[in-house]
Amino acid sequence: MISATTITIDASGRLVIPKEIRQAAGLEPKMPLEILYREGHVEIRPAPVEMRTEMRGKVAVAVPTEPVTPLSVEEVERVRREIREERERRWT
Repeated sequence: MISATTITIDASGRLVIPKEIRQAAGLEPKMPLEILYREGHVEIRPAPVEMRTEMRGKVAVAVPTEPVTPLSVEEVERVRREIREERERRWT
């Protein structure tokens, strides 16, 4: 886990997310982000990718409406590990 860091919003309302946090969250330059205020907290996360469905044979498949960068093997394994660890924490 990354420890908390104190940052300051500049006069224009901008803030810099520390590199360690950007890397851990998978945030990249020019990536669209969604920011919301919920239950007393500000949340910043990657914006959802717009999808459409198309039939491939007898199966409906979700397809992004804009080109997206494919996930690396490392990214997929990291997410799988995080999900597994979260499930283990819930059931122990």
